[in-house]
Amino acid sequence: MADEIYDNKGQLEQVRSGLLEGETVIAVYDAIGVGTGFIGLTNRRIIIQDKSFVGKKFAITSIPYGKVSSVSVVSNKSWAGQFFSSGEIAITVGQHVYEVEFRGSDKAQHAHNLILSLAS
Repeated sequence: MADEIYDNKGQLEQVRSGLLEGETVIAVYDAIGVGTGFIGLTNRRIIIQDKSFVGKKFAITSIPYGKVSSVSVVSNKSWAGQFFSSGEIAITVGQHVYEVEFRGSDKAQHAHNLILSLAS
């Protein structure tokens, strides 16, 4: 689909390969930092590739938007600057927090706002 936003074609294809009937990809962002490979956002759920398992294992985790209890902007800077001065968000689902660091604050802002709008 031409409207899809993505950083890495391989990651986009990986998300596409697991779509449910009627599900469409909105964005797939490459994640930086330890553990996370990418975050995919569809019209139905968040898909996170987690590479932090022992033995070079990884998981693809699907999070329905209705299960998200909060989305946070994570920063080690003071809030004197812009609201989105950071390229990192945290998604809280039950007792678990998924932290995703993006390649740019604009991508973090897009993901944050999209998750927030689809989770409510």
